[in-house]
Amino acid sequence: MPFTKVYIHCVWSTKNRYPFLDSVELRQKVWRHIKENALSKEICLDYINGYSDHCHCLISLGNDQTIQKTIQLLKGESSYWINKNQLTKEKFEWQDEYFAVSVSESIVDKVRDYIRNQEEHHKKKTFQEEYDEFMIKFGFQKKSK
Repeated sequence: MPFTKVYIHCVWSTKNRYPFLDSVELRQKVWRHIKENALSKEICLDYINGYSDHCHCLISLGNDQTIQKTIQLLKGESSYWINKNQLTKEKFEWQDEYFAVSVSESIVDKVRDYIRNQEEHHKKKTFQEEYDEFMIKFGFQKKSK
């Protein structure tokens, strides 16, 4: 039996970064549901939080899980659940793109704190500013279509 611990910090936004998740109560309900869904699919979702237009997850991938499939399972099921339960006024969708970066065991607590403090963090900084910082910090380049 293999023993693996590969932490990934994932971030994805709502479609067109629309603030669908416009209340703390709604966000907490959605994060709780995503966590429960992850558990049912044997996805080790260590921490989740976000803001009105995006979601942060700290995931520990299992030895047979891929980043793409894991995020697809979380995003797809959660948007279906949000729409089925009519939690938003308009049809809810997540953006197709996402960030996913590896996290060293030595800074897992720092990443958890960062995710935990999203409400405070976004009183000072927009998601666009955060997005731009991630693009630079991790050396991502937007591909032209």
